[in-house]
Amino acid sequence: MDQTKIFHVSNEKGRLDKFISDKLNENSRNQVQLWIKEGLVTVNEAEVKANYKVQTGDVVHVTIKEPEEIDAQPEDIAIDIIYEDADVVVINKPQGMVVHPSIGHSSGTLVNALLYHVKDLSGINGKIRPGIVHRIDKDTSGLLMVAKNDLAHEKLAEQLQEKTATREYIALVHGNIENNKGTIDAPIGRDPKNRKKFAVVQGGKESVTHFEVIERFTEYTLLRLNLETGRTHQIRVHLEYIGHRMAGDPLYGPRKTLEGEGQFLHAASLSFVHPRTGERLTFNAPLPDYFNETLEWVKQR
Repeated sequence: MDQTKIFHVSNEKGRLDKFISDKLNENSRNQVQLWIKEGLVTVNEAEVKANYKVQTGDVVHVTIKEPEEIDAQPEDIAIDIIYEDADVVVINKPQGMVVHPSIGHSSGTLVNALLYHVKDLSGINGKIRPGIVHRIDKDTSGLLMVAKNDLAHEKLAEQLQEKTATREYIALVHGNIENNKGTIDAPIGRDPKNRKKFAVVQGGKESVTHFEVIERFTEYTLLRLNLETGRTHQIRVHLEYIGHRMAGDPLYGPRKTLEGEGQFLHAASLSFVHPRTGERLTFNAPLPDYFNETLEWVKQR
C-alpha cells in the first residue's frame, strides 16, 4: 500500500529534493527527483519542481508508492559491452532495441539483456529500469552508461545534471546547413497538437544542442551534435525546429526518404568521471554498417 508522509518546514532552507532526502534518510536525491517528476510530491497542495526553495510554513506531502512487481526478466540477448567494472557498464546499443520494458515492449529490451549478462544493477530507477541512468531512443544506436550500484547511479546522474558528463552524436539530416557550427537554444515540451511528439513550445524545459558540420552532400548534411541538456527526443525536435529534419526519422522527419529502420542518429562518444576512482573515462563507438552504407549511397547522388 502507498504511504503518504507529511513534513512541515520550520527553519530549513534550500532545494525541495534535498529537504525530502534529508528527511527520508534512506532515499537518494535521484529517487526523490523521480517522485517529484511523477507528481508524487506537493508543496502546499501544489506540484513544484525539484529545485523549488522550501520556505518556513510550507507543508510538503510525499507519496511513497509500493514497490512494483518484477516485470523485467533476464533474457539471453546478445549485447555489445564496451566496458565493465564493479560500478559501471558501457553499452553500444543497436538500432531497434528498446532500453527498458514498457507497454508494448515487455521483453527483448536492453534491461532484459542486462539482467542476464550483468545481474548486479542499481535499484534507484525501480525494477523496470534497473541500472538505467539515461536512455536513448529505440531507433538510435550507440553508447549509454549503466550503473551497477546505487552509489554509482547517483554519481553518474549528478554528472548528467551538472553537465560534466558529455555525449556526442552523429546525425544525417535533410538539406544543406549553411553555418559550420551553431547552437540551438529552444525550450521543449509536449506537442499540444500531438501528445506522442515533443516540440519547441513556450514554457517548455530549457534545452540546448550544439552542432558542427562534418560533411555536406547534395541533399543532406552530416552533423556532430553535443547535448548540454537531455530532453526526450531533444536532437530530433531541435533539428525539426531549424528546418533540417533527421533522415529516416519516422516521427519528426519525412518518411521513407532513405532505406532504413529509423532515424540516422548514433551516440558516438560518451565521457564521464568514474564514480569511485575519479578518473575521466571516454568511449567511442564507430558508425554502424547500415549508417556507413547509407552515407556511401548519399555521396554518389
